[in-house]
Amino acid sequence: MTTDIKLFDLTGGAATEIPGEATAVEKSLQSLIERNMEPMLGIRLLKTEHSTGPKHRGRIDTLGIDENNTPVIVEYKRATNENVINQGLFYMDWLLDHRAEFEMLVLRKLDRATADSIDWSAPRLLCIAGGYTRYDEHAVEQMNRNIELIRYRRFGDGLLMLEMVNAISAVGTGPDPAAVGGSDRKSSANYKTISEVIESLDGPLLDLYQALRDHIRAIGDDVQEKRLKYYVAFKRIRNFACVEVHPSKSRVTAFLKVNPADVELVPGFTRDLSAVGHYGTGDLEVKIRTQDDLERAKPLLQKSYEAS
Repeated sequence: MTTDIKLFDLTGGAATEIPGEATAVEKSLQSLIERNMEPMLGIRLLKTEHSTGPKHRGRIDTLGIDENNTPVIVEYKRATNENVINQGLFYMDWLLDHRAEFEMLVLRKLDRATADSIDWSAPRLLCIAGGYTRYDEHAVEQMNRNIELIRYRRFGDGLLMLEMVNAISAVGTGPDPAAVGGSDRKSSANYKTISEVIESLDGPLLDLYQALRDHIRAIGDDVQEKRLKYYVAFKRIRNFACVEVHPSKSRVTAFLKVNPADVELVPGFTRDLSAVGHYGTGDLEVKIRTQDDLERAKPLLQKSYEAS
């Protein structure tokens, strides 16, 4: 995907173009992104320049864990002829073979709860570069891996743009998350996964979930769908809607990245979860029981999408 994005300064009512540039990724840009990984990418930084040891003789640019507790490798393309995708795939295979090392790193850098909740079902590879060839985009489409190509542009000294170029979602690239991770092992017998719940749906609740899913996916052509263990995450670069299905309550629940203080809360429909623990991300809970509820939820879904 090739785009020509233009940015203009409208100071004084006159449009002056701010030229954008995408030189080779320098260490300073990597450091800038690593200092701001959570607001930019929804990723918590674990390690920069992580050595894979003498056997593999590699060095992962950035190692992190995202808001869904999924392991993430970030690689920066520093030269046009650098095969950063194959390099990243090599590191992903290394990561799956060294789960205990990654879990120990999460435990040291973050906490036990996060280390016990790592979702190994679909590790992510993010490639960041000034541009990609059509061969890069075609290559990731042929791979059953979660690979995201992100293009950057600098506009002057104070503006940085990150644009999703191509994202491929894959299912089953890693081990069953119920088979690894401390707390998940204990709870796997007590809770159905979201995939099991969705596959068992029928009747009006199935129609309601499908209508919600279709609407979210149609909000923008950059929407990605990630089916995790207990919820479905819809995201651009970051999550904007996490969806659970509750057959016993005949409802679908969405957690949105909308500030609850900015909306009028309606009892039984919307709730502030900023001080309440829950699966998924987003502080605004929206309970959808009917097609009318879905219509009421659409402006909130749009607001969350635009904020992401």
